Amino acid sequence: MDDVVLRGPSRSDAEETPPQLVSVGRAELLLPARARRPETLVRFVLGLLLTVLTLLVADAAHDTMGGLELDATRGAGQAPRLLLALAGSFASTAVLLVPAAFAVSQLLRHGRRRVQDGLIAATIAFGLSMALNLWYPELLPQAIVSVLTPPEAASPFDGPLLALSVPAIAFMTAAGVARRPQWRIGLAVVVALDVLTALVSGYADALSVLLSLLLGWTTAHGTAYAVGSPNVRPNVELLFRALRQVGFAPTAAFRRPDQPPQEPQRYLVRQADDGPVPRQALDVMVLDRGQSAVGFLHRLGQRLRLRSAPERRSLLSPSDALRQEALLAYAAEAAGVRTRRLLATADLGPDASLAVYEPLPGRTLDQLDDAELTDPLLLRIWQQVHLLHTRRIAHRALTADSVWVDEDGDEDGDAGLVNLQDGDIAAGDLVLRTDLAQLLTTLSLRVGPERAVAAALDVLGPDRLGTAVPVLQPLALPRSTRARVKAQEKEQAKDQQQDSAPEQDTSQGAPLLARIRDEITRAIPEAPVEAVRLERLRPRTLIAVLGLAIAGYLLVLQLSSRNTNPFDALTQARPGWIAVAAVLSAGGFVAATMSFVGFVPERLNLWRSLLAQVAGGFVNIVAPSGLGGMALGTRFLHKQGLPTRQAVASVGVTQAVGLVLHILLIFIFGFLASGQYRTPFTDSTDLVVALLAAGALALLVAAVPPLRRWVVSRLRPMISGILPRMLDLLQQPGKVAVGVLGQLLVSLFSAACLYACALAFGQHPGFAEVTIANLIGGTLGQAVPTPGGVGGVEAVLAYALQTTTGMPYDVALLQVLLYRMLTLWLPALPGWVAYLWLQHIDAV
Repeated sequence: MDDVVLRGPSRSDAEETPPQLVSVGRAELLLPARARRPETLVRFVLGLLLTVLTLLVADAAHDTMGGLELDATRGAGQAPRLLLALAGSFASTAVLLVPAAFAVSQLLRHGRRRVQDGLIAATIAFGLSMALNLWYPELLPQAIVSVLTPPEAASPFDGPLLALSVPAIAFMTAAGVARRPQWRIGLAVVVALDVLTALVSGYADALSVLLSLLLGWTTAHGTAYAVGSPNVRPNVELLFRALRQVGFAPTAAFRRPDQPPQEPQRYLVRQADDGPVPRQALDVMVLDRGQSAVGFLHRLGQRLRLRSAPERRSLLSPSDALRQEALLAYAAEAAGVRTRRLLATADLGPDASLAVYEPLPGRTLDQLDDAELTDPLLLRIWQQVHLLHTRRIAHRALTADSVWVDEDGDEDGDAGLVNLQDGDIAAGDLVLRTDLAQLLTTLSLRVGPERAVAAALDVLGPDRLGTAVPVLQPLALPRSTRARVKAQEKEQAKDQQQDSAPEQDTSQGAPLLARIRDEITRAIPEAPVEAVRLERLRPRTLIAVLGLAIAGYLLVLQLSSRNTNPFDALTQARPGWIAVAAVLSAGGFVAATMSFVGFVPERLNLWRSLLAQVAGGFVNIVAPSGLGGMALGTRFLHKQGLPTRQAVASVGVTQAVGLVLHILLIFIFGFLASGQYRTPFTDSTDLVVALLAAGALALLVAAVPPLRRWVVSRLRPMISGILPRMLDLLQQPGKVAVGVLGQLLVSLFSAACLYACALAFGQHPGFAEVTIANLIGGTLGQAVPTPGGVGGVEAVLAYALQTTTGMPYDVALLQVLLYRMLTLWLPALPGWVAYLWLQHIDAV
């Protein structure tokens, strides 16, 4: 955070409020009522992973699980029924009574918020267990369903999940049973009794028991993270008490009114004047779990992605974070660095700690005017970093608010460093070089690369400064610095557009990091220039692997379902027509390439454009409603040299023309179908209902301002550039003809593929019927927000075929499954290979 100008008060201003600060009453609470804790999120994610792993193991070893279930059923048959009934009744009663008693205990201990959290978690867990007990045959692969189905099930309470133990575990976990060992033992006893009676009675098996425990535990932690865990909230009076225990005499506290809530809370604490010399005021920082959780997901992602990412204290308790803060402060002071002097530390209960510093009389770099940034001051800043690095201490966040200038020194000011909480002791060379890159960028934003590099060269020398060139990359900079660099470059580009004089120095328009690199290499010609790889994993590699995993999982789900297995459909189809359908499916990618190239006025590489369309087939599997393919097309055009605005406009033109042609084909084939066949599509009540629903939705969006603004904000970037792009295209009628022909062929190839699938199963519907079903059914199915439209396309398209052709639904579904296998699943692997190849050649 920005360091406040804190000065010790004199006797004359002992009763005055310091400027820019507000007084804090002794009853004011220091912490928010709730905080999202990273460890809770980690447990929630761990529970999800364990659940998925359990299902995968059960699927792989379903024969073994089935044998265990058979043995348990045989043992249950030998047990006395009366004894089992009594044990089951007692267990069910105990599972309900123990959480109720725990709730009363928490209420008596003023734990109302924890009881509320427990009730929310229990309600969610109970609803999930009931839903899974009812619908697990439709949601899970058949191999797991056969293992989970209890032989004695008669109601949702008798399903595979223990419908009473699941909410009991969720309630007590969310209500804080981890801090009450006696109640934890009681919960374990009653749950174990319920599990034992369910196993012996044959109402559950080992798999369902494990899933029940995981569901309750995971739901509890998911709820706790969503609503936030209750904090033990100390007030200012407790803060004063802790300060007195470590030898201070606090009398009043002040804070900034605009203090960011995500930063550690800081207070200026005035002390009593009980001696001849006034006591110095105190700079008190309160560390709590809430601040450690801020940005946890971003830091975790950076830690996984970057080799030089800081290991922040996200999973540390406040006392552990305080020890890390104190260690860095003492190490920096021992290195001779001017920084805040740590005076004392103390605990403020289980959820907070405090650190007491001497106030800093000065301002940070971002609070200084440009005229105050003199060359001697720049030298002193670099000297402070050099002292830090001499002891192998890395700062890791050398931003403008981390450099402090003491105005009580000479006329140029004395420099110092603050905000060391993210630093490292015994840091590696890459981290130290990253510090240099950060400070070079921070100073260049204020004084320009020439002065920043000159000061660094005077202090560090050519050998050390030259090592910073390979790490001068955006990834090495903190987020705030990257934002300032982008803002400055955008402002410079805007100024250049307004003043495009020929004699203007074009080097000033180069990116800031490039200008810093050029300045260093000009002063140090032998400096290494090859960039160091800072990433462990690139985002696009993660996207490719994750996309293939999602596509594989969706395929496994379809293959393991009795009603939607496309490979079962293959065994009943005629190979000749399957080959024809496969060729037509491949032809659709060629047609898509014609459309894509035809609506871009610039010349494109045809082979790479074809690969982009094939890769789009893979991307659409892992993104809903074809949005992935549109994003990939935009990215491809941008890599081919088109500005982003023109790339978006070109994709928008393709989509707009495609929509018009799609509607035109619907009218043409709708007329043909209604005039020839016994099941007129134009008389369908479902079509009327669908059109009315679409109209009602459009009216709703138009009538509700927030919805209208949301839709307009999403459509404006694409629509705004369509008209100028269309005018450019009209100057090349040949390309327009290719684009229109390609767009028509995309729809016709798709319809012809579905028609060939129908012929493969011995059906002979009219082509117009199949085409209208494909045009409308496929479009409506893609509206389902699932990857690749899985589930929605199959259901809607089969229903559309049944409506237009009159064939039975199960027969239509077989044709649709074969069609989907040829157009969605089989192109996934070549699409993935094409996507990786385009990445390799830097084309996407």
